[in-house]
Amino acid sequence: MLEITNVHASYSKTPILRGIDVSVETGEIVGIMGKNGVGKTTLVKTVMGLLEADEGRIVFDGEDVTDEPADVRARHGMGYIPQGRDVFPELTVEENLRMGETINDGTDDLQYDAVYDYFPILEERRDQEAGTMSGGQQQLLAIGRALIGNPELLVLDEPSEGVQPSIVQDITRDLRRVNEELGTTILFVEQNLHVVQRLGERCYAIDKGAIVDELGPERLESRDAVTEYLAV
Repeated sequence: MLEITNVHASYSKTPILRGIDVSVETGEIVGIMGKNGVGKTTLVKTVMGLLEADEGRIVFDGEDVTDEPADVRARHGMGYIPQGRDVFPELTVEENLRMGETINDGTDDLQYDAVYDYFPILEERRDQEAGTMSGGQQQLLAIGRALIGNPELLVLDEPSEGVQPSIVQDITRDLRRVNEELGTTILFVEQNLHVVQRLGERCYAIDKGAIVDELGPERLESRDAVTEYLAV
């Protein structure tokens, strides 16, 4: 589904990513974990086309998208939930969800019923302005918006950030349901131990802009193995 090969990226002349290699198979849930400032968000932005790669190759669903802009990648089927959610605060919940219809122009199968099933509060509050919702509710809205267009790949940047623990548990459970029931491939960035262990099927560790380790299912069960790469 996604193949990132020898990707380098920088801000101005400051190199951030240094030869990143990451692969995600169709139907997988793969994590990228690491402490603050090691390049996690830069990697996600490069995957989504929000930051241009200086070197390397990004292949999505068999197509080289390295030089494609973010809107083209979205129409190919990449759904993106940025760090900090970025909902439209003055629009209603329903109007925010409609923005997701532009994702994945390869399908007309909009997922309103599924989104309302996973996140019933969005249906209950569909006429409420998004900016008046709690941080956790806005995160659910951001995820729902990305799911509306039935993306092939869902990319999340720290879904637990600024969200109370009980809702983090709900989000983790619901993302697993999305993966199992809709078949959506998931790539997520995280430094929350609970999310990494409960959501990831395998996980890459990033440090100083490079992949330094890959943890499979057995090592992900080990708190010590995971916390070695997290800010805890």
